[in-house]
Amino acid sequence: MRFNAKDLASLARRPSGCFDKEGKLKICRVVGDETLIEPRERWCRLKGNLLFLMKNKTSEASEVVILERCWIVEFRTKTDVSIVLKFQSGEPDLYLEAASKPDCESWAVALGEANSEGLRNKIQQLRKLIMEIKEERSSDEAQQFVPSSQVDSLGEPQFTSIQRIANEPKLEFSLACKDLVAATRDRKLNTFIQVSVVHPAEHVLTRYSSTEIVEATRDPLFLTGVTFPPEYPIYEETKIKLTVYDVKDKFQDTVRTSVLPDHKEPRADAGRSFLGCTTFRVGDLVKSKEQQLTLTLRTSDGGKTVGTIEVNLVKMGEIEDGEADQVTADTQDRKCALVRECTAPEGISGKDNLPLLNAVLKNPICKLYRFPTSDNKWMQIREQMAETTLSFHVPKELINLHIKEDMRRNQELKELGELAPHWDNMRKNVIAHCDQMLCLYQDTLAELGKHTGSSFKSSCSKGEKTLEFIPINLHLQRMHVHSPRLKDAVYDVITVGAPAAHCQGFKNGGLRKLLTKFEAERRNTGYQCIYYSPENTAKAKEVLSNINHLQPLISSHADLLLNSASQHSPDSLKNSLKMLSEKTELFVHAFKDQLVRSALLALYTARPGCVLKKPVMPRNSAEEGSDSQHQDHPSQIKRQDSIPHHSEYDEEEWDRVWANVGKSLNCVIAMVDRLLEKDNSSSIKEGENEPSPADHKMPHTGGDWYEQLYPLVITLKDCMGEVVTRAKQSMTFVLLQELACGLPQCLMLTLRRDIVFSQALAGLVCGFIIRLHTGLHDQGFLQQLHTVGLLVQYEGLLSTYSEEAGMLEDMAVGISDLQKVMFKIIEAKSEDFLPIITGRREHYIIEVQLPAKMFELLPQEIKEGKLLRMYPVLFNVGINEQQTLAERFGDTTLQENINQENFELLKEYYKLFTEKMPPDCLPHFQEQNDLKGLLENLHQNIQSKKRKNVEIMWLAATICRKLNGIRFTCCKSAKDRTSMSVTLEQCSILRDEHQLHKDFFIRALDCMRSRQTQGALNESDDPETGCLTDNKPTSRHFYPVALLLVSSHLLVVWLILSLALLLAKYQ
Repeated sequence: MRFNAKDLASLARRPSGCFDKEGKLKICRVVGDETLIEPRERWCRLKGNLLFLMKNKTSEASEVVILERCWIVEFRTKTDVSIVLKFQSGEPDLYLEAASKPDCESWAVALGEANSEGLRNKIQQLRKLIMEIKEERSSDEAQQFVPSSQVDSLGEPQFTSIQRIANEPKLEFSLACKDLVAATRDRKLNTFIQVSVVHPAEHVLTRYSSTEIVEATRDPLFLTGVTFPPEYPIYEETKIKLTVYDVKDKFQDTVRTSVLPDHKEPRADAGRSFLGCTTFRVGDLVKSKEQQLTLTLRTSDGGKTVGTIEVNLVKMGEIEDGEADQVTADTQDRKCALVRECTAPEGISGKDNLPLLNAVLKNPICKLYRFPTSDNKWMQIREQMAETTLSFHVPKELINLHIKEDMRRNQELKELGELAPHWDNMRKNVIAHCDQMLCLYQDTLAELGKHTGSSFKSSCSKGEKTLEFIPINLHLQRMHVHSPRLKDAVYDVITVGAPAAHCQGFKNGGLRKLLTKFEAERRNTGYQCIYYSPENTAKAKEVLSNINHLQPLISSHADLLLNSASQHSPDSLKNSLKMLSEKTELFVHAFKDQLVRSALLALYTARPGCVLKKPVMPRNSAEEGSDSQHQDHPSQIKRQDSIPHHSEYDEEEWDRVWANVGKSLNCVIAMVDRLLEKDNSSSIKEGENEPSPADHKMPHTGGDWYEQLYPLVITLKDCMGEVVTRAKQSMTFVLLQELACGLPQCLMLTLRRDIVFSQALAGLVCGFIIRLHTGLHDQGFLQQLHTVGLLVQYEGLLSTYSEEAGMLEDMAVGISDLQKVMFKIIEAKSEDFLPIITGRREHYIIEVQLPAKMFELLPQEIKEGKLLRMYPVLFNVGINEQQTLAERFGDTTLQENINQENFELLKEYYKLFTEKMPPDCLPHFQEQNDLKGLLENLHQNIQSKKRKNVEIMWLAATICRKLNGIRFTCCKSAKDRTSMSVTLEQCSILRDEHQLHKDFFIRALDCMRSRQTQGALNESDDPETGCLTDNKPTSRHFYPVALLLVSSHLLVVWLILSLALLLAKYQ
């Protein structure tokens, strides 16, 4: 830095009263723990942020220390207090030591307040004190002059609220300037308006929002309006300040806006300059006859007039009749059409649906655009972006289920019974590893329970271990279109970061590759355990789930049967027997599988009473049927003469035990039929003959029925209990083999799959609830919902290069696992409308709660609890520069395989849809022939293997919308690529479906993509950017060097484009 040595020397020689503090200190320089020079006594003088070091009080200053970008460290001991100044620049630390402890403490305080940061803190404290004094004075004045009707029981002043419709913005207005004065006559102004609010109770100026930048005019018509949401505390007494700025360089200026109080001053930037400001009361605007104010802009000193501002009150939802020729002409040089922001708009299905949306959606931000159609009419577009509480609710519910399932599995492993030493050691090892994973799930759930921040996970948090189950940037993007001649339409897209285990890393690929590799190793490596295919282990989990579900139901129905018998109620007895028979038949059929028999044999070989001639080797082929599983085991079993009480295993014993349940049920059915037949015959005789006195003395009691049924029911329960014991142990033994064959990789893969599935499921639940809400009055959609199920289409924008290839593999498996999720709609019994998750891994049921009025609109099949299926499909097309590298030097087979596999799934869903749904279920413009053509076109594009074929994305999205499906758009973090895709899709829909004027397509696209008009978003809360810094360039022409080095041609193209951009910028 530059400084004047003479002035500094003169300042150091000033009288003592001119300095903030002075005195003797021992000083030396320190690097780490090493002292460069022994401490020497110096006379120190502090003035502002300058510390002068002199040999004595009258000598010249030998050194000046600038107290900026440094911090103070105090070392407190019993004898003295030492101070160390540490510098961010990396200079040696400055060690300071005073003669006494109080003196050193006073130096620490003085040095701490000497730099600019300390000065800012002082100014902030003084401002706060001034505000408190003003509040006290204004409160006293309000008590004196406010009428008694406006003062509540606590003595606080009451303000006049603005009367508006419920769930509508309290206030909206548009802005325009006229006759702005430039610094030079030939200067063309590039202006924007910053809107600030002065709350009447606080008297604090809060920056609220800003308009877009209008270029090269002194009469700017600002196309961005200002809106205040229903919950915002704005009254007629509220004052609004409008400040106009001139931007010299639009690309270098960044306007920071926030709906929260921000006491920081606007950044001093040479790229913009202050023009003028004005203030008005909200009541003046609301009560004006023309609902318009014309205000004079003045400079900061209040003297010079620099133009006028027109403030027009706007009522949300009103569309002007008439043609758009005038506006089209007036805005032909503008960047976008009319934009208005609003928050928490009312749902289109009526106020009765609001409780459900309010429970799921949070912090919605809505904009209203007005674009001309091809016939010069206005159409109104409301664009909404909202967070969802399900980002954290669903993962927490899911982790809780994982914990319960793993605890139950560990307990079943412990109850497996006595095993041979080899198997027993294996079991102990498995339980130890499972307990470690269980602790990990419990710790994660505890950390999520402490989370109190944002309701979504930003992209900069994707590496946080405690948030790895949470989806990234999960949001609803809704576009509601109101056209003058077409029916209103709603288009929803769920945007979310690709479901992937970022904390686990992608060095070895994603789930798709890892699962294939792990399964191959299990088949081909000689583990000391028995190999079961993934299908068999899934079957074992299903059997255990059926046992845990059906056994208590059968016991309860058996007790109801006995209760009906004790009451001698024939009708109740019939109903109880019917329910018992149905559940028992399901129970019996659950074990009608060769896997149970083969697993019982394998478990027998693992008991201490049997030994094998040679270890059981894993199968070489996973395709071998379960019927031939372990067929060579009997030849490997040998009786131990030292344990004579063990007998040879009887393969038919399980068949007898299993069949006894059915026989016991038949006995119960036969007894009930006999009792009912006797009851009917006695009733007929009583009707034919009058009852004798003896009959009156011996009434027919219910004890006869109960006593005859009780032994049979007990036998049924005993037989069922024996079946449950054996089946549980055998299936648990199968799971033991699965875990033992791949420790610890098996558990780590399960954890990774749980993480990916949790992220995918949170998005699916959100999408289903939103889709159900919008289609609640569409009978065709509701019929499709319970007859066929819903199509869920994921649009992936990941590349197949480097880490994103692993993310795509994770995403493909996570979305495929969603096929095992079923939905069930129930009536809410309380005000809590959040969904309930039940089930286990590979079989989850999501219970969606609806308010009573909404539930009554559902078909009877859905009301009765019919499970609703989902059909997820994923189509991916990499579009960034990394995909260019993958296509030229890498491999795109992964993307091609995923697209081909999911096209087959889409084709199966379409076939099922056409078979079960009537032709008139779709709107008239969505004919089946169109769908067939779209499917054929999609198939051709997938087969063509064209580079970056975005036509696949557009066709898949169109098919999804025509089939009433749920749309998702995903990239790495749901930011840049996702927002570009969603905005392009929205504008394309407006053009193709709603006749957007062709000259306004690019303008509409620029408007939707403009960050300048995002209003209420700041750097930390912007879900489209996740985390931003002030110095992040707004330009997008900085390409990675790696891409430029690929080819000299690319380098030349980049140089030409950069030169063209620079020339256009400075012309």
